[in-house]
Amino acid sequence: MIERSVVVRVHEGLHARPATQFVKLAKSFSSDIEIRCNGRGASAKSAVKLMLLGVKENDEATLRADGEDAADAVSALSTFLQTPDAGDVALPARDAEPAATAPAPAATPAPSGSRGIAASEGTAIGPAFAFFPAALDIPPRDVPAEEREAERARYSAALAATVQSFREAKARPGLKRDDAAIIDALVDVAEDAEFIGSVETAIGQGRDAPSAVVEAGRAIAASFEALADPYLRARAEDIRSVTRGIALTLIGAKDLTLADMPKGSVIVADEIAALDLAKATLADIAGIVCRKGAATSHVAIMARAHGIPAVLGFSASEEQLKAARTVGLDGASGEVVLDPDAESAARLQSAIAREAEERRSLEAYRTVEPRTRDGRRVEIAANLGSLAEIDGARQAGAMGVGLFRTEFLFMERRTLPGEDEQAETYTKLAEAFAPYPVVIRTLDIGGDKPVAGIDFEHEDNPFLGWRGVRMCLERPDVFKPQLRALLRASPVGNVKILLPMIADVGEVRAVRALIEECRAELDAAGHAHGPFELGVMVETPAAVFLAAEIAREVDFFSVGTNDLTQYVMAADRLNPRVAKLNRAEHPAVLAAIRQAAQAAREAGIWIGVCGEAAARPDLIPFFVENGVTELSMSPASIPRAKKCVTEI
Repeated sequence: MIERSVVVRVHEGLHARPATQFVKLAKSFSSDIEIRCNGRGASAKSAVKLMLLGVKENDEATLRADGEDAADAVSALSTFLQTPDAGDVALPARDAEPAATAPAPAATPAPSGSRGIAASEGTAIGPAFAFFPAALDIPPRDVPAEEREAERARYSAALAATVQSFREAKARPGLKRDDAAIIDALVDVAEDAEFIGSVETAIGQGRDAPSAVVEAGRAIAASFEALADPYLRARAEDIRSVTRGIALTLIGAKDLTLADMPKGSVIVADEIAALDLAKATLADIAGIVCRKGAATSHVAIMARAHGIPAVLGFSASEEQLKAARTVGLDGASGEVVLDPDAESAARLQSAIAREAEERRSLEAYRTVEPRTRDGRRVEIAANLGSLAEIDGARQAGAMGVGLFRTEFLFMERRTLPGEDEQAETYTKLAEAFAPYPVVIRTLDIGGDKPVAGIDFEHEDNPFLGWRGVRMCLERPDVFKPQLRALLRASPVGNVKILLPMIADVGEVRAVRALIEECRAELDAAGHAHGPFELGVMVETPAAVFLAAEIAREVDFFSVGTNDLTQYVMAADRLNPRVAKLNRAEHPAVLAAIRQAAQAAREAGIWIGVCGEAAARPDLIPFFVENGVTELSMSPASIPRAKKCVTEI
């Protein structure tokens, strides 16, 4: 048996989607794998049991694996747990960027109602569409022993049909990547071994399949509702959705659907499952009001992703919601108006008009190449981690890629990616954005986010350890295939290579020497290669102090504000107790950026910013005034950043 304990760095812990990806990775190994946390254990191959374990960020978890591939399993799963961006999809509002909408005025609540939970920003008013599917009333039935095998087969067929319906919903046009990830989580729940085992055990004891499904689902949902974490409590909604789908298939009944909802309606409901919402034409929904739910529910996450105003946990009765003919809501404040009077309706319509104008004004910036009022051009680019994110970045108006994190090619897999695979990926990325530049960062991993195939010894502080270019220079067997792949992509003409964790000019010179070796090897193999720009991340104090010297060796700087801030302030960005120090706007951090920018300007090279601060409207003027010519950020922030530049 192989055992390893790690501190969980997955952002927000193993909630539904990271749990789904963790289980998928665990199932790729034949070994029996257990994960233990807070004195309890669960199979690493059960999404339900894993979520019920309630593994949170910064918890210590122990992995135990027994089998032929136990060592590989523990290594890969440990890497996953130590990767902050594992399962990197949109999270609930507690870490999502605020929507670019003007705040609506407070709505006037109905006398019979009250304020609910603000789940998705925006104002809406429209005809009510009551969505109240009939409660499942399936009395249990005894199944004779000779019919139980057939009943088990009937359940298996219903399960397969339900999973297929989930996948068909996932393929509907209009759904986003994050929506698909939510539906994948539902599929994992439906196919979970613990859930299936509970149902089949009940059938084996003589219970009919429909009531066995309902009973198993009710028990698991109750387990989630008993948890302290609000996000995990909200997963009870997913269990009920899966249970209902299988049970209805078994009894041959069709459920009420949102597919027939008239355009512009406000849905009023007791509760809406993510799958129900996925079956609707999302662009036709004006708003959502539910008696149950929380801002952490999957319906709230989907509403935010699609810009649908939503209020959940609204304390009106089912009868009041069913009786309403028109519904208005303010998704920012949580207020709801049932059958608003003329004054309230006018106020809501005015807010809707203001928000639409704000969206239109930002929409216009998607195709703009922004310049300051005195004519300085600033590129607004995207931070990406995979080719799957290209379309979203282009739709947002990205002027290239300011940071492509190549480490995601190396993570969540059992072997290192080969040169050919990497070359194909980098070439596709470059071609997708040509002629705009793509800045590709070389492998940036360490003890906090290791990968299979590279052994990292335990380090008390991996942020100050063997990581980034330090590791790469000592592992040419890993680094040179990546450099050759980047060189093979460079004939596209827009590839720029970025080196992370530079603290000494000698590191830059050592990389240049390796690049020349790689050029010679490609010539010998007959592979084409071309010119490129070489830059460094300015994220260590050493790089700031040596900026003038380093600038003479490279073509550009890229300021990584996230790590620069924690290194300058000596404040771990994962430690909430020192969060007040971890501020990119701190005078010490701004002084460091100003010094690096001055060195770049004097050396005649360009400088960009690729950390989270690049998207902040309050800091963009500072960056631009100090000579920054590229800002790179999440695609959702691009239009707003472009607008900020034009106002400088």
